Amino acid sequence: MIMFWKARLVMLAVPKTGTQAYEAALGAQADMVIRHPPGAKHVTAQGFRRKVLPFVDPDRRQRLETLAVIREPIDWLGSWYRYRSRPQLDGQPQSTAGLSFDDFVEAYLAPAPPAFARVGSQARFTSNKAGKVIVDHLFAYEDQAALRSFLQDRLGVEIAPPERNVSPPGKLSLDPDIEARLREVFAPDFTLHARVRAHAG
Repeated sequence: MIMFWKARLVMLAVPKTGTQAYEAALGAQADMVIRHPPGAKHVTAQGFRRKVLPFVDPDRRQRLETLAVIREPIDWLGSWYRYRSRPQLDGQPQSTAGLSFDDFVEAYLAPAPPAFARVGSQARFTSNKAGKVIVDHLFAYEDQAALRSFLQDRLGVEIAPPERNVSPPGKLSLDPDIEARLREVFAPDFTLHARVRAHAG
């Protein structure tokens, strides 16, 4: 999470959407950067409203707005799958080494996903308990130009985000039946991404 007080903007860190690169590029201009622990760094939109906002702006005088990046859901899961296949996680419960992408998505769809497939939902990250999106500005991961343009205009600085936290390569073919189930169970995620893309277009 990155906060820019004068610009009245908070960039929420949806995991696996490239926010670490923006943190590296904009950390010096930020008034607050939460890097650790992961639960605080990746505070959800609802968590920000409930826990962080009352602390930093209790009277709501600053009217802080939130921004988040949304990635195409299968590509997002693919990034998680590949990231957790890296050698540093070998032998740990979070490792996807030796698993196919089908195995990973099947586990993600389970009622109680194992540790390696417990990655949450982008729709839930950006919404309240009622399922309403409560982030003010949403950008598609695929449209980095629009995101950079918005941030440059809002912050008044040039931005050239470096590569950070890049997942290793890996095969991402997905069985059509598993994909159909994924699209059904996580329909809000696909709908949200499509809406953000349509708005950008």
